Amino acid sequence: MNPSDIACPPILPPAPAGADSDATYSDPQVQVRPVALRCADGRLLAAQWFEPPAAIGVRAVAVISSATAVPASYYRYFAEWLARRGYAVLSFDYRGIAASRSALLPGEDVRLRDWARVDMAAALHAADRRRCEAATAEVGEVGLLWVGHSLGGNAVGLVPGFEDKVDALLGVAAQVAYLGHWSGLARLQAWLFFHLMLPLAVRLFGRAPGRLLGPRAEDLPAGAALEWAAWGRTPGFLFGDESLARERAYDRFAGAVHLWSITDDHLFGPAPAVDALAGHFGAARVQRHSVSPADLGVGKIEHFGPFRRDLGAKLWPRLLERIEAATPRLAARLHSA
Repeated sequence: MNPSDIACPPILPPAPAGADSDATYSDPQVQVRPVALRCADGRLLAAQWFEPPAAIGVRAVAVISSATAVPASYYRYFAEWLARRGYAVLSFDYRGIAASRSALLPGEDVRLRDWARVDMAAALHAADRRRCEAATAEVGEVGLLWVGHSLGGNAVGLVPGFEDKVDALLGVAAQVAYLGHWSGLARLQAWLFFHLMLPLAVRLFGRAPGRLLGPRAEDLPAGAALEWAAWGRTPGFLFGDESLARERAYDRFAGAVHLWSITDDHLFGPAPAVDALAGHFGAARVQRHSVSPADLGVGKIEHFGPFRRDLGAKLWPRLLERIEAATPRLAARLHSA
């Protein structure tokens, strides 16, 4: 059954013991509740809800969708901060990654499109259920915010039901990652990455080792690495893949879309690549923003810096205040106190 066909999907089962393998959280007012997300194919993904303090209650629901091969635990401090703001926050690991590694069985593979169509869909399914429950309990509408880092933002148009159930998309370094959007030396690096590094790593190791991808990245399954490489070589990235033509629903999303680029993110998210993604949301209320290290008084941010705890107080209010104000369902509840 397609999650988008269900008004309020059923309650999910508790997470298996040990699923939350990186559970050192800092705020005693925020309850962290492990759950298992059941996908349409029956697989269970490790996930966790971050619950707002009881005195605040659930004013909105948010999903944090990770960058390629980045574990959900990387976003835990940002999730806590959102919870203190009044969000019930869901974060999760894609199959084959971190605490959901066992959801990919021996001998199986997974592609980036599978993470979007099946795994992100399971997260949307759970978030929509929580939104319905909160709206009933609070006797009023509750907004649903999708926070997508890189892949978690650029693949949303492949998620069944996204255009109907999500009120706002906050994309952080979410981009059309075709190498033609890079320039100068960075374009050469992108060419080498997509043409040589990823395919060669898969041939040598049967996967793309995490150390090639970033400081917190997990090993990337072969299918995901090869699809990333193929899209990176294709003008339009996933938008140039004709096998996805019937599934792409970006132009049907009518909510708020705020896309942020990081000025020193030269390796994974240059501004032209973020601009290109913005152009695919034809029916949405799109705003483009950027932030530089100088804006925050720091030496660097780069692709993997926006969710670091030490940058939170300087950066996270910038990311949230504008999109909340631009989204009626969020503004009505979050800014009413």
